[in-house]
Amino acid sequence: METIYQTWAETVALFERRGLPEELYGGLYEEEYILHPGPAAPPGSLWLDDHQYRHLNPWIRAGGRPEYEGIDGAVTGYVVDGDLEIDGNVLNLDFGSPALIVLGDLRVANLVLAGDARLLVRGGIEAETVIGTTTDGVLAAGGDLRAGLAVLWDEFLPEIGGRLRGRPVVPGYADLAGAGLSVDQPDPAREPAELLVPEILIPAGADPGDDDRLAGAGLRYEGMLDRLVAGLPLLRDGRAVAPLKELPPPR
Repeated sequence: METIYQTWAETVALFERRGLPEELYGGLYEEEYILHPGPAAPPGSLWLDDHQYRHLNPWIRAGGRPEYEGIDGAVTGYVVDGDLEIDGNVLNLDFGSPALIVLGDLRVANLVLAGDARLLVRGGIEAETVIGTTTDGVLAAGGDLRAGLAVLWDEFLPEIGGRLRGRPVVPGYADLAGAGLSVDQPDPAREPAELLVPEILIPAGADPGDDDRLAGAGLRYEGMLDRLVAGLPLLRDGRAVAPLKELPPPR
């Protein structure tokens, strides 16, 4: 992928030209960002935790910064100046990962945010499933969030200018309307268990064991991640994608 490094001032100037509201990008680190100058459709999945695997990450093949080679954590964030279409998944499971800013629409198979990444989208987001289990990360979009299923746990709530169009799964204490989230459910009477593959469901009364991050929702979190890494869908009518390759130690 063709990418270039930009200063923070150049990055903000681009945000302003594209009409990205300052309230969306105001919490970003004021450092250099890697820009893809146009729409992007990288193959496979984008694992934001992989930014230290510089020899594998297609986003870091940018010239002009040889002093960064081999330095873990040198990437502050990625900016896509247009739509971002990913055949696979976008995952952030750890802390210290770079931000991802999309100045168009984001279309992805599945989206998982469990670390502290900032994912900002000027337009809308479309995914089969969205899973958020962190209070440290940010998911914000100017348009709609469309998902067959949106699991919003541990006080994780997206900030969207449009509507959440899909089936939300939230804790009993969650107040979506109070958080400014308008929801359109295609079939409110349909239970989430009817949408998901049985392998990731915890039967009523069963002990979830150590996999308790989403036990309150009746879901096996680690089982969900295992399927996504293997390229398998979470929804019964979802599509398979290319599996994530096992990563070597970072260099």
